[in-house]
Amino acid sequence: MKIASNELKDIEDLSITLVETEDELIDAFKNPEVDAVIRGSLKASKVIKAVKELKSDRIINRTTYINTDDDENFSKDYEFLLAPVGIDEGKNTEEKITLAIQSANFIQYLGKKPKIAILAEGRKDDLGRSDRIDESLKSSEELTEILIEEFSKLNNFDNDSGDVSKNYSIKNYYILLEQAIEDGNNIILANDGIFGNILFRTLVLLDSWPSYGAVTLGIDEVFIDTSRDQSVDGYVRSLKLAYRLAKLNK
Repeated sequence: MKIASNELKDIEDLSITLVETEDELIDAFKNPEVDAVIRGSLKASKVIKAVKELKSDRIINRTTYINTDDDENFSKDYEFLLAPVGIDEGKNTEEKITLAIQSANFIQYLGKKPKIAILAEGRKDDLGRSDRIDESLKSSEELTEILIEEFSKLNNFDNDSGDVSKNYSIKNYYILLEQAIEDGNNIILANDGIFGNILFRTLVLLDSWPSYGAVTLGIDEVFIDTSRDQSVDGYVRSLKLAYRLAKLNK
């Protein structure tokens, strides 16, 4: 993280303070004068637990933010959230509903139209191949119907509005991740955290899609969770995202 922070030293209104312990990072999160906090090489368990305890009145989720804008290896600018990515997240329909709404709020906060792609573990016509596939397909269809109904009730979303950021789309792509990406969806909602974690590892760790870390949803503070195994470039991207979000919060 130190090397990464040095790469951004020319940004005049950016001041980065490095800490060495989890307690220091937690103190920074509690400090209202700190605009953003990033967990880099410190262990996640204590920090995440403390954040959830400090914000016990909120439902907190994390979603990986991927953006190809500054990557010369990608010819098309494309940003999206991938969730759930924690293997113990997105366990039921209720959790995925909350995650979808929080993700849509974040995309709207960036001034973009939320486009939600719901995934399952098979094509629509794979029904009947196994109990697991059947359950996944039915769950994805149920989630799609519920989200369409729920979004129609939310005041900050309205497809009849001239404000593009208030418009939204929700579509079940079943297992067709490639089609969901081709159609420009900026929220990819996996069937569960295990499925999402595999997608993350395939896209980011194997295929080098540029991840900016995991954005924490459900709180007003800017908190980005990264990995102890992150590259210097990855830390630079997380710092850039934290800076961008902190500016929006002003």
